[in-house]
Amino acid sequence: MKQSHITLIALVLIAGALLAAVLLKPQSQQDATVSQGGAQLIREHSPRVGPEQAKVTIVEFMDPACGTCRQFHPYVKRMLQRYPDQIRVVLRYAPFHQGSDGMVAILEAARKQNKFGQVLDLMFDTQSQWTQNHIAYPDRFWPFLDALELDLDRLAQDMKAPEIVHIIQQDLSDARQLGADKTPTFFVNGRALPSFGLQQLTQLVEAEIAKHYP
Repeated sequence: MKQSHITLIALVLIAGALLAAVLLKPQSQQDATVSQGGAQLIREHSPRVGPEQAKVTIVEFMDPACGTCRQFHPYVKRMLQRYPDQIRVVLRYAPFHQGSDGMVAILEAARKQNKFGQVLDLMFDTQSQWTQNHIAYPDRFWPFLDALELDLDRLAQDMKAPEIVHIIQQDLSDARQLGADKTPTFFVNGRALPSFGLQQLTQLVEAEIAKHYP
């Protein structure tokens, strides 16, 4: 476990350095064209929950270290349970907190072992134990992963995948263009909430369900 901690810290430092380097690069013309074409809300790499044919799509820009994201998480899950055929949720990363890019790397590596949802739940359940003063410490979260059936050696290796840095960079770029400057930021069928709040999210979701499932 100590060796895993050392490896994790090194990986997070490397990921942070790579992310900083990527963010300093100008956006490519191709990416700019795609964004202007309206493809900012959903990318091919974006994690999805719910049926693809659902007529109501909730896009959430989230940060694993965000306390408000943690509070909204169970409510979004309940919406999916209440409307299992009508709703799908698409997650986008907005790791604004220092160290959150390392948490995203863990999530993306867990996806390769089909454990994304379980790891995300675990992150929010234990958030207070690996965040301090709005800073995320991925090495403090690592021991909690023992509770899940994960290949931790493979997880540590997969966290080094270069595409993770590009996923974060793309999501942050889209967040900026969409004005998602805080987390969580929700869009329902492409519409932003009129104002922030659980009631506003619920009302917009239910209005879209009523429109598409009369």
